[in-house]
Amino acid sequence: MTTPATRSSPWPRYEWPQGKRSAFCFTVDVDAESPLLWSLREQTVHRTVGQFEQRQFGPRVGIWRLLDLLARFGIKGSFFVPAVVAEKHPELLPAFVERGHEVGLHGYFHEIVSHVSDQEFSAALEASIELFRRQVGVTPAGFRSPAWEMTAHMLAEVKARGMYDSSLSGFDNPYTIADVVEVPVQWALDDAVFFKFLGGGVDNWAPSPPRQVLEGWIDEWDMLHADAGLFMLTVHDWISGRGHRIRLLETLLERVCADPTAWIATVGEVAAHHAGSVNRDRFDVELQTPELIAARRFSREG
Repeated sequence: MTTPATRSSPWPRYEWPQGKRSAFCFTVDVDAESPLLWSLREQTVHRTVGQFEQRQFGPRVGIWRLLDLLARFGIKGSFFVPAVVAEKHPELLPAFVERGHEVGLHGYFHEIVSHVSDQEFSAALEASIELFRRQVGVTPAGFRSPAWEMTAHMLAEVKARGMYDSSLSGFDNPYTIADVVEVPVQWALDDAVFFKFLGGGVDNWAPSPPRQVLEGWIDEWDMLHADAGLFMLTVHDWISGRGHRIRLLETLLERVCADPTAWIATVGEVAAHHAGSVNRDRFDVELQTPELIAARRFSREG
C-alpha cells in the first residue's frame, strides 16, 4: 500500500474517528431523466425517445441494483435526488429511507447554476425541502449542486438552513468554507466522466473500459487511505446500474471493506464528524471568487 514517506503540506493531517485512517463515501446522484428535462425546458415538443429511455433505466433497474449492492456489503450510502425525480418516481425516497440510507438535495430540476438567478435558486431549494418532507418526513441535512458548481449566494442559503454542502473540490478531506461544512467531491471519482454515453451522434468518444477505471480508482483509494484522505465515490443510477459496472463497484468495495481502518460512512456522518472535531478550525478557508482579467486596469509609467 502507498505510504507517503514525507509530508511537506502546511496543512495538518486530517483526524478521523479513533482507529480510522481515512474515510470512504458511496454516493449516488439520482439524476434519472432530470438533466434531459432541464435541457428541454424551453421546448414544447421533443420527438426522439432514445436518451429518455436510457435515463429511465436508472429508476427502473439501475437504482435497485445499486441498493442490492450496498445491502450485500452492509454499507449505508448517500443519495442526492433532484426533487423532480422524487416527484416523478415517488417510490424512490421511501426506498432509500426505509433501507437506512441518507437522502440529500440535488436541485429541483437539476438546474444548472449559470441558468438560474439567486432568487430562483432559493425558491427551488425551499420547494425541494418541502417535497422531501411531504414524501418521507425528512429534512435533508445536505446539498449537492447539479454539475458541482456553487456561488456565494448558494453557500449562504445552505448555511442559513444549517446544511452541509458536497459540491466543491478544494481539499481531498472535509473543510469549512464560508462557515459551511464542505464534504468535497472529485471529478475523477465520478462515473459519468468515464461512462456517460448518450448516442445519437452527440458523443465525442466511447465509454472507458471498466477495468481501466477500476485501476485508477484503486490507486486513488490506496493513496488517500495512506494520506488520511476522503474517497468520495459518485455514481449515477442510469450509468453504474449496468451489469459490468456493478462488477467494477463490487471489486472496489471488496478492496475498501477489507481494511478495518477505513471509515465507511454517509456524507452526513462525515459532515457531522467534521463539524464537531478539531478539523473544523484547522481546515477553514475564506470564500474567494477569481479576479477577472478584464476587470484589471493597467497604466504605463513615464
